[in-house]
Amino acid sequence: MRLRALLENDALGLLLLGGEEELDRTVRGVMTTDLRDPSRYLSGGELVLTGLAWRRDAEDSEPFVRILASAGVVGLAAGEAELGAIPSDLVEACVRHRLPLFAVSEAVAFATITEYVVRQVSGERAGDLAAVVDRHRRLMTSGPAGGGPEVVLDLLTSDLDLRAWVLSPTGRQIAGAGDPLPPAVGPVLAGEHLAASRTGRRAPHRASVRGTTYSLFPIRSAGRGAAAAAASRDVRESVLSDWLLAVEADAGDWPAARLDLLQGVTQLIAVERDRRDAARTVRRRLAQEVLELVQTGAAPAEIAARLRVAAPVLLPGLGSAPHWQVVVARVDWLEAGPGVSGGPAAAIQSGPVAQTLLEEILVDPAVAGSDSSDRIAVAHAGDEAIALVPLPAVAVEDAGDGEEGAEGPSVSRVGLHADVLLEAVREPLSGGLADDGRLTLGVSAAVHSAEGLRGALEEARHARRVAAARPGRVCAAGHHELASHVLLLPFVPDDVRRAFTARLLDPLRDYDRRHRAELIPTLEAFLDCDGSWTRCAARLHLHVNTLRYRVGRIEQLTGRDLSRLEDKLDFFLALRMS
Repeated sequence: MRLRALLENDALGLLLLGGEEELDRTVRGVMTTDLRDPSRYLSGGELVLTGLAWRRDAEDSEPFVRILASAGVVGLAAGEAELGAIPSDLVEACVRHRLPLFAVSEAVAFATITEYVVRQVSGERAGDLAAVVDRHRRLMTSGPAGGGPEVVLDLLTSDLDLRAWVLSPTGRQIAGAGDPLPPAVGPVLAGEHLAASRTGRRAPHRASVRGTTYSLFPIRSAGRGAAAAAASRDVRESVLSDWLLAVEADAGDWPAARLDLLQGVTQLIAVERDRRDAARTVRRRLAQEVLELVQTGAAPAEIAARLRVAAPVLLPGLGSAPHWQVVVARVDWLEAGPGVSGGPAAAIQSGPVAQTLLEEILVDPAVAGSDSSDRIAVAHAGDEAIALVPLPAVAVEDAGDGEEGAEGPSVSRVGLHADVLLEAVREPLSGGLADDGRLTLGVSAAVHSAEGLRGALEEARHARRVAAARPGRVCAAGHHELASHVLLLPFVPDDVRRAFTARLLDPLRDYDRRHRAELIPTLEAFLDCDGSWTRCAARLHLHVNTLRYRVGRIEQLTGRDLSRLEDKLDFFLALRMS
């Protein structure tokens, strides 16, 4: 903005006391000070506001104005509240140094002038940055990536004082300018964004975390194009795969020009997103080829040959053949979700959605290591996504006692674990799945040969079905759970499960409801303590005689004997199925 604009705004009520020939100077900022020497806080181009508290006599005006002029200040606005009329010595000093001087009425607050200048300057910077963004967009769409998202995020920080980060749907930080987000903030922001997107609210979405306000903008794949996005019948097809831009600011009162600028930034970053997706094409194709060979019953030698081709791509520089794990994921939807305008959920392509999610989950450094982005090979078959995860052979050998135990317990300690696979992403993904979606995963044990790969695939699929039988929107199960009763329970028909649990547990629930006796918790603790009276009584903080009374009441109500193994087993299974 020009200095002249200050006089053109009647609301500011400024009076020009000198420097009319300098009013075309450009204002780049504003500063309020009453320091005698504020030079260390000046960088040039500022309008300085002062209440004149620094002035003790007429001799102070000359050095103060000289300091401002040397620092490149474009104008001085002095308030009348302290001394009344602006002293003539200050007017004369400004004339000598050709520094425009304004008188600020006592009725006008410095905050009013500051707000006006900041708003005008920010708007002009936004226009300048928009031009820069446009140039970078042309560079990135016609040639090399040129630095990735960090380039434009640095521009946001330097030109508009906006701190911003690019996050994945799970809250993983993909790019940022300056300091990274605190580890726990990213997943919270991603969850807020996914939940808001599912409701159909217009972006940007507002979120407050630990007292800081963020504005969240979706980054949609540029490869789909605007027409394809508009034609999509169901937001559930894309919401779980879109990146987001988190800006540390409240965009609620931003002008349209600045919102358009941020929209341009998201489109620019979307180009980089598509480049990274394209880089996964080879790994996806390798996984698809191996999967087809395994599912069609190809000879182990043929599968082994394909694995030898895949190993250098997924683990570059690895001298020996790796072990492999298989992870199976599936996203299921109810037939129609809230706000969904399209047809039944069968029309949603769940396989690609699950593929994108599984790639994101496995790329998390906390799950698969810092170099995991180069190791992701995920295919999809129908509604399932299937990941082929290589494990360096040296890591397996270090973990165990030798090669003989390569597929035993030693391997299970170094691969992916179902119990931690979803720990960091459960909260944000639950926001995107809302009340009508579920994500279930199954993880196999590690195998070291092509012969074992078919079994690993079936093992992962069985584990996923075990996870699907559990409550919750995001669930996982591992191979170690397939060697127990857990493998059998998911395949018991629902009506049989209900009848079995009702016959054993309903009498206890009814008694607890009427008498607040806590028989069900007592039964769970008793079985968990393997029928030990002393350990169970200590855990429940009861006298042993009180515990014996409760167990006797359980046996009386159900007609069972908790000293018999068969009855203990029936109660155990009933509790697991309830």
